[in-house]
Amino acid sequence: MSANLSALFYLISGILFILALRGLSSPETSRQGNYLGIAGMAISIIVTFLTVGNFGSGFVYVLLFLIIGGTIGAFIAFRIPMTAMPELVAGFHSLVGLAAVFVAVSAFLKPDAFNLGFAGNIKLASLIEMSLGASIGAITFSGSIIAFFKLRGIMSGSPITFKGQHFINLAMGLSVIFLIFYLCQTQSTNTFWSIILLSFILGVLIIIPIGGADMPVVISMLNSYSGWAAAGIGFTLENTALIITGALVGSSGAILSYIMCKGMNRSFFNVILGGWGATDNGSASQSKEQKPVKNGNADDAAFLMKNASSVIIVPGYGMAVAQAQHALREMVDALKKNGVKVSYAIHPVAGRMPGHMNVLLAEANVPYDEVFELEEINNDFANCDVAYVIGANDVTNPIAKSDPQSPIYGMPVLDVEKSKSVLFVKRSLSPGYAGIDNDLFYRDNTLMLFADAKKMTEEIVKSL
Repeated sequence: MSANLSALFYLISGILFILALRGLSSPETSRQGNYLGIAGMAISIIVTFLTVGNFGSGFVYVLLFLIIGGTIGAFIAFRIPMTAMPELVAGFHSLVGLAAVFVAVSAFLKPDAFNLGFAGNIKLASLIEMSLGASIGAITFSGSIIAFFKLRGIMSGSPITFKGQHFINLAMGLSVIFLIFYLCQTQSTNTFWSIILLSFILGVLIIIPIGGADMPVVISMLNSYSGWAAAGIGFTLENTALIITGALVGSSGAILSYIMCKGMNRSFFNVILGGWGATDNGSASQSKEQKPVKNGNADDAAFLMKNASSVIIVPGYGMAVAQAQHALREMVDALKKNGVKVSYAIHPVAGRMPGHMNVLLAEANVPYDEVFELEEINNDFANCDVAYVIGANDVTNPIAKSDPQSPIYGMPVLDVEKSKSVLFVKRSLSPGYAGIDNDLFYRDNTLMLFADAKKMTEEIVKSL
């Protein structure tokens, strides 16, 4: 395939990616957006195969590894539950970053194969592009691995900090920049490997001080990093589709991270620089007092909701863990038959990744017009008869508005406590992912329903 024709098809795939991103911005058009993205990727893959030039050993190797990787990816995608989706996303980000590193290494060691010059005499622009792509890719890889470990519970979700940590991060970041400049002067192989090694270490140091409460922002941020890594390598390879795709992922991820930081009252630059000013959740946790709580059961909950005029559902990670979204939909249908108005309140960081709750509710075929974001529905809690909180902890904690010492202080939360009655489904009084006690448990208008979210919701359906 000629260069002009391949560039044209890459441009078409880029346009499809842009349309896909637009479609994914709304639940109503998300399915169409997925189809457009799949079409764009299919075109990119086919064009890449045709640009190999012949059907020799190179083509066979590319096809073989594509089949192996695609089979593994398809198997994982079919087997993975929604509860593990955040870990899966973090894992995929790590692979994108590692792929960028591998391509950069290939281009540096065999520049003539990529029309970038010769070993020791690589074009300056290409050298800058591949070194930046390799550095960002390495940071993305190691940072995503740490995020995966935190989400999976392999390592603590609390911030891991030590004295002088941020200055070390700053020094390492400046060292990477200096080494890239030095590489452009010398084209030294040892310098190139030093850039990659330092970047791997920097990725770990950036993510370990970020606490569990900020993990949705981390996922979004790493998504952005993976995009910029891909874009950098796209410039090195002069691949239009890779440049467009990387730029779209990088910019959209950065915008989403900024929106989520704003929704959590976090500093965007603090998070991307490695949790500057992060508070140790363990030290911020209050010493638990033996405060009285009101216990209830499914019959109590059914009675309150059946006699209510309006109910607001607040889903959280506990719903995802229990896979309770379908039982929740049954409960809502039963309430509607009794003339109860039901709405869903979604906090922007509910769950473990952006859009986690929206995907789960869509899986249960919850109508889009019943799902509202925090800004749209927060004022409605004051006029609500019953708020049914199913596994959402930190995003409903009133202490975010009252305790300046709390690590979540200033984060906009759902005003659940203003409802006439609050039904809180939770296994125990244990703190949420931010590691702090929820003051809502002990309010006079709160009835705690200690049980598995799915089991409790199914029992409420029977009672209704």
